[in-house]
Amino acid sequence: MRAEHDASGTGGAPGGAPRPKNGTRAAADPGPGKTPGPGQPAGPGQSAARSRRFPTVTQDTARPEGGGRAIPGAVSTPARQWPMLSVLAATAVGLLTTAVGQARVGCLVIGVALIAAAVMRRVLPSVGMLAVRSRFTDMITYGVLGVAITLLALVMEPGPWLHLPFLESAVRFTVR
Repeated sequence: MRAEHDASGTGGAPGGAPRPKNGTRAAADPGPGKTPGPGQPAGPGQSAARSRRFPTVTQDTARPEGGGRAIPGAVSTPARQWPMLSVLAATAVGLLTTAVGQARVGCLVIGVALIAAAVMRRVLPSVGMLAVRSRFTDMITYGVLGVAITLLALVMEPGPWLHLPFLESAVRFTVR
């Protein structure tokens, strides 16, 4: 009678452990020839292998990508963060130049600093705190902002250094 009950799939597991009602295996039963997942005990004769797959439920906060160091730990902290400090210094120079009255040159310096940040994010293996998001997202964000600020500085009035023919018609259509 017990064998008929187990064969129908409605009874307990062969070992006597109750089977879940939805037909799946119990959490502690990885199945024949399978290694247990994270948080599951290893069966007899099985080693506790860790999965390389990212867990669906995290137990701790992941370390940010930018938490790494650009230079080994024996060097002081400011020297380890040279990529971020160089971009901040160039941006500060650009803001000061703009405040003094040279808006075009100041904006160009800021735009070039952002383009340099995108290049550093792509080329250097570790950029310290310059890494905020994924490498691809940082490169796109820094690059697009840098190019946009640089182009705006080049077409700035009075006397733009770059003449774009479609810009005059766009301004005439929207403003005038």
